[in-house]
Amino acid sequence: MSTETLIIIGTLAGGLGLFLIAVGMITQGLKVAAGRQLRAILQRWTGTRLRGIATGALITAIVQSSSAVTVATIGFVNAGILQLSHALGVIFGANLGTTMTGWLVAAVGFQIKLESFALPLVGLGMLLRLTGGSSRRGPLGEALAGFGLFFIGIDFLREAFAGLALNVDLPDLQATSFVELMALVAAGFLITVLTQSSSAAIVIILTAVSGAALPLSGAAAMVIGANIGTTSTAALSVIGATSNAKRVAAGHILFNLMTGAIALAILPGLLWLVGEIGEELGLAAQPAASLALFHSTFNLLGVLVILPFTNRLAVFLAGRFRTAEETEGQPRFLDNTVLATPPLAVDALTHELQRVLDIARRMAQTAVSTELSPGRQIATDAAVARNLGTAISDFVEHLGREQLSREVADELPQTLRVLRYLSQAVDEAEHIAGARVGGAPLLRPVPAARLARYYAEVAGFLRDLDVQQAEFDPQALGQRAEQLEEHYQGLKAEFLAAGARNEIGIQDMTDTLGQLSRCRRMVQQLFKGARLLSQLRPVAAPAPGVIESAGLV
Repeated sequence: MSTETLIIIGTLAGGLGLFLIAVGMITQGLKVAAGRQLRAILQRWTGTRLRGIATGALITAIVQSSSAVTVATIGFVNAGILQLSHALGVIFGANLGTTMTGWLVAAVGFQIKLESFALPLVGLGMLLRLTGGSSRRGPLGEALAGFGLFFIGIDFLREAFAGLALNVDLPDLQATSFVELMALVAAGFLITVLTQSSSAAIVIILTAVSGAALPLSGAAAMVIGANIGTTSTAALSVIGATSNAKRVAAGHILFNLMTGAIALAILPGLLWLVGEIGEELGLAAQPAASLALFHSTFNLLGVLVILPFTNRLAVFLAGRFRTAEETEGQPRFLDNTVLATPPLAVDALTHELQRVLDIARRMAQTAVSTELSPGRQIATDAAVARNLGTAISDFVEHLGREQLSREVADELPQTLRVLRYLSQAVDEAEHIAGARVGGAPLLRPVPAARLARYYAEVAGFLRDLDVQQAEFDPQALGQRAEQLEEHYQGLKAEFLAAGARNEIGIQDMTDTLGQLSRCRRMVQQLFKGARLLSQLRPVAAPAPGVIESAGLV
């Protein structure tokens, strides 16, 4: 390998490194500068699929990172701010927005003497960064310096590929055969996977075309591969992530695969179309601009093809990557068919509330157990209870719109009160278990025996708090709840006295009293919820025939 070839390879690697650093600076700087405004924009401008597409394209074009937009979108879907179908629109738009990199390079990178403004941009940007402090001027300066490095990196890549074309005998890859076509697609895919940046891959391909190191047809196939390769970032980012994150990533992957397949299937026709448009726009003599036009055209074509099927895709994805929490958290008795019969609907509500009570009791028993260590099941149960709670609230809201008898109208607020009590008990149980997982022991050395006896009494109380038992007696349980309260007050006084006598550390005393207080509230809320639920309606499981005839399964 000659010295010139080594220099060319070093220049290529350095230019790519500068470009990747620049993209990172642009993305990070603009994200920090935007702050909550990015969230507000995504919330406000994604109310429909078309607005979502436009928003995704615009923000990606500005921050030069579809990954940043995708991650933000996933976060909003998880928070319930964005519906999955609207989030998919943002993802489709992000694919359009990332084509702006090609246009930027073609319009500026190869037409202007870069050093005349790139270095001043770096200098000005870093001056703002150093003097900006905690204001927005600092992040904006970082982004500005990133744009300067962006063009310097492109200039290095351009020089490297021009030298490569002159000094290295490259094969003339025209993508005329299936093998050549797949090889070029694979090359574009591999470059994107290795750099974890579709923008970097596109710039490499653009500069290769501009430097005559690659023909337009071969570069077009590589761009398709790079477009597919960008899905690797999404796939890697959701390993171990939530179901919603996986669904958004899967939508991204399916869109890019479909778009790439369509572009490959009609590649000769697309190249002809791009050539005709290029002739009209005066771009025929500019291969980089023609390639940027090709990139935008096939992404736009993909959006137009998939747009009518976005809702179906969202439904398809919603049924995938289901967790145990989501499966168990689906209501078993609530069904729109019973809304027409309000008394049956209230029966269905009580059965779902019984499920929430059972889950809350199980969580509470695990949280106060001196033998069992709380594990992953607590978090799973909490997620299930909250999913059921959301379904119950929505069902009550829909039922409230029906014509109701006085009896049913009086019962609906009671069902919501039961749900509120049980939800608060779930929160307390999760807090108690979370503190134990974090290292706080349930029992303290002073007074350990009395503390163990209290938790044993709580566990026994929780076992008997089963509304479905024939011997369930709210009055007797109320008396036991009063005894537990007296026991709690005695323990509280003992720990305060032990802390005052320095028999126990102040932090240990505070932690224990906090746990006891949470346990007390948890028991109180569970008892209130169970007692009120027992007053609503009999909650014995309905006969199968009744469930089926009512459409509850």
